[in-house]
Amino acid sequence: METYADLLTTIAPSTGETRTIFDPATGEAVGEAPVHGVADLERAITAATAAQPAWAALGHEGRSAALLRAADAVEHSAEELAQLLSREQGKPLNGPNARFEVGACAAWLRTAAVTELTDETVVDDGATHATLHYRPIGVVGAIGPWNWPMMISVWQLAPALRMGNAVVLKPSEYTPLSVQALIHVLNSELPEGVLSVVCGGREVGARLAEHPEIGKIMFTGSTATGQAIIKSSAGTVKRLTLELGGNDAGIVLPDADPKAIAEDLFWGAFINTGQTCAALKRLYVHEDIYDEVCNELAAVAAAMPMGHGLDEANVLGPLQNKAQYDIVSRLVEAAKESGARVLMGGDPDTGQPGYFYPTTLVADIDNDNPLVAQEQFGPALPIIRYSTVDEAVAMANGLDVGLGASVWSADLDAARSVAARIQAGTVWINKHGAVDPRIPFGGAKQSGYGLEFGVEGLKACGVPQVING
Repeated sequence: METYADLLTTIAPSTGETRTIFDPATGEAVGEAPVHGVADLERAITAATAAQPAWAALGHEGRSAALLRAADAVEHSAEELAQLLSREQGKPLNGPNARFEVGACAAWLRTAAVTELTDETVVDDGATHATLHYRPIGVVGAIGPWNWPMMISVWQLAPALRMGNAVVLKPSEYTPLSVQALIHVLNSELPEGVLSVVCGGREVGARLAEHPEIGKIMFTGSTATGQAIIKSSAGTVKRLTLELGGNDAGIVLPDADPKAIAEDLFWGAFINTGQTCAALKRLYVHEDIYDEVCNELAAVAAAMPMGHGLDEANVLGPLQNKAQYDIVSRLVEAAKESGARVLMGGDPDTGQPGYFYPTTLVADIDNDNPLVAQEQFGPALPIIRYSTVDEAVAMANGLDVGLGASVWSADLDAARSVAARIQAGTVWINKHGAVDPRIPFGGAKQSGYGLEFGVEGLKACGVPQVING
């Protein structure tokens, strides 16, 4: 495969209904995606059920070797995958974007392959001998999002495959082409039927969640959809890993150096143009350094070019779809109408093609403003002033979500003390959103439950079995 067009050709539907996918930066057609239905899903599940026992029988060593070969295949097609991803999702090639995402796919595959998971002797006292093992679940259903379509698909499928399961994956209707291409590449190194992709709508997702042959659902997306999956899966008592919506808080303590932290603050908030579940979405800054942090952050933001993803100079792209553009626009308008101070942005050029919303910083905003209280999932960051750490912690904990959070300080002990008080699945110190395939990741409150990554992520894709005797 020499170009992304060649890659598109390999996944182009030959028969059946199709849907045109458009570039969110230009409005131009990218390619045709199949429109699968429940019958297609049933065929994929039947194939997965048939293929899974032989895959499980390979053992950890055989499955790990296959995943390592799959990682090599991703790297071999990395540029073609990144080009397609940029056209379909909108994210630029450079910065922590399309090429970064494809590289993360290979990294997560490799980590899932080499992470050790050994049987554990839990009691051996002479009278009792008990060991804990993890067996394959069977067939795992994965439902992915549109913001990091390739990377999050790998977050789901890599540990599930490593643990001896087959996987049926349903990508977002917004970004089916990049996920199809990724699965095509992975399947060059995997047995037939073990991994499949079904590009359907809500009815396909609902059937996947309720299907009696699916033993686990892994889902990344909104809290509302997660709640629907919980209800659909209840009849078959499925295992669930749910990474749901977040509205991550960052707290800047008064001893922080505004200039030193400004760039990391920026990328914590604006990675993937703000379209990241665990991005920094509301920033609490102590009054002593509030103006300085605002100024330094604005200086960094002003230097970050936004535009078409295939332009090598750009590091920020469009919002992926019109619905998300409208959400960001509505929330920023509400902030402006409330009298909040717009430091930069907030006034999109509606004459240009694509769903571009300018990098926007909003200061002097109330904590109950919709831009603060609702997840914007885009390039608009509210900056809230606080007087005491207790006040900041209370505001950070004041919502019903808790995916990630961060604390910024020159004093690590002080930062860790504050971090321990925050209700979130991960709290980073002097960084935000820095996920690592070795470190468990999951949400608190209505940001979901279950852990991904590392040993805990592998365990979550298996059935624990104790042998006592």
